[in-house]
Amino acid sequence: AGARGCAGVWRRAWQRGAGGPASARRGQRAVACNTRGGAVPAGKSGLTPWVPVVGLEIHAQISSNSKLFSGSQVQFAAPPNSLVSFFDASLPGTLPVLNRRCVEAAVMTGLALNCSINKKSLFDRKHYFYADLPAGYQITQQRVPIAVNGSLSYSLCIDNKMSQMVTKTVRIKQIQLEQDSGKSLHDDTRSQTLVDLNRAGVGLMEVVMEPDMCCGEEAAAAVRELQLILQTLGSSQAVMAEGQLRVDANVSVHHPGEPYGVRTEVKNINSIRFLAKAVDYEIQRQIGELENGGTILNETRAFDSKLGCTVPMRDKEGKQDYRFMPEPNLPPLILYDAKSLPANMNHQQVVNIDWIHERLPDLPSVKRAKLVECYGILPEHSFTLLNEEGLTEFFENVVKQTQMKPKKVIGWILNDLLGYLKQHSLTVKESPVSSFLLADLLNLLEKNEISSTAAKQVLVELWKGEGKTPLQIVKEKKLELVQDQKELEQICQAVMDRQENEVIMMVLG
Repeated sequence: AGARGCAGVWRRAWQRGAGGPASARRGQRAVACNTRGGAVPAGKSGLTPWVPVVGLEIHAQISSNSKLFSGSQVQFAAPPNSLVSFFDASLPGTLPVLNRRCVEAAVMTGLALNCSINKKSLFDRKHYFYADLPAGYQITQQRVPIAVNGSLSYSLCIDNKMSQMVTKTVRIKQIQLEQDSGKSLHDDTRSQTLVDLNRAGVGLMEVVMEPDMCCGEEAAAAVRELQLILQTLGSSQAVMAEGQLRVDANVSVHHPGEPYGVRTEVKNINSIRFLAKAVDYEIQRQIGELENGGTILNETRAFDSKLGCTVPMRDKEGKQDYRFMPEPNLPPLILYDAKSLPANMNHQQVVNIDWIHERLPDLPSVKRAKLVECYGILPEHSFTLLNEEGLTEFFENVVKQTQMKPKKVIGWILNDLLGYLKQHSLTVKESPVSSFLLADLLNLLEKNEISSTAAKQVLVELWKGEGKTPLQIVKEKKLELVQDQKELEQICQAVMDRQENEVIMMVLG
């Protein structure tokens, strides 16, 4: 991380012996990425700076109608234990049957992340004992995963300025297929825990990122870009609020030139905003602990979003604790490409890597470049269009239906439309102003039938969602611009006649 010029420095961000949320909030602004590269100078005391190191493990739920190894349906918020097969409940004698759709989704994701796809991958058992894991183990891919050695490019702002962006790259160590566990529901009033196995066995892709990041901002930007890629591919809906994308952040700090420090894992972060806060808090906590003479434990922690801090959960398990072993009930997963595919093979019974590669859609980076090239908008505007679901389509629909140039349309989209939606916590799909109505309004403005001030007034009326067209509102409010020269002269003359003294003073003055 130091070689990548990514270092943050804090001097006494915490009071001696501090460690609570209040002290973290006081020092939070000091957590910043050095996006320009090079070392950040130490504080006033001249102490050696700290180098934070952040790596991520991201679990993405695969978009599939059924689970990874059973035919049970996948549905969010279904009644508890209503979508559980005998295999999901780990009844004796049941066997896993691999879901082809999940394999294709993993291959597609691996190709999009520049990974090498292993034509032969293996399944393993990872043992741990939770109430919501009925078999006592998880089927995963620890030895030979389906994809390895990829990369993800992402962009972030310099000093929070959208006009100044830098592109960074994080290495992808591997992508592996694995099954999800169930869900424990804690009932504090009755002092009992209930188990819902609907999620048990749902197909996951675990994307393991190398420790190439240095702060919460970078981690958040990388996850957001991955989320967009997954949604573009259709391999995962990646809705974090529904648990379809969960992030584990591994954080450590060290001095430049020294080995990496002891890392902690912040588990199951379900929001990009919380991810940035959790990583930055953990960096500060570790620096404060070390500067106060303490030590960092190799432990698993959770992020408390209400308190804004991480809290201990348990000691971090090592590989030996999981007692990995080959999964005896699943043969090696064999994939093919155009060269290795046997001539007599039934194409519907195999997964062809080249066939999937040919059908990859344009990724977000390509879409942004096309938006800039096609419409002449600024690069930072293309990021905003893609970051808001449905906003790109809205913008393009308006452009198609209006005579206004895209460079002017983008201002109305980002400033007026998006500003209103965020103010009222609405999505683009929930907008009371459709692309047709906005285009109709912009056409009136472009034809000089109304002023920009009047257009803003019309837009305010359109937000009310009363079903009126922009033209109807213009006529009702009498907002039209006067085009007739004689009529304008008559209006001016009438004003001067009513203000005779003022006119005389101006002439004399």
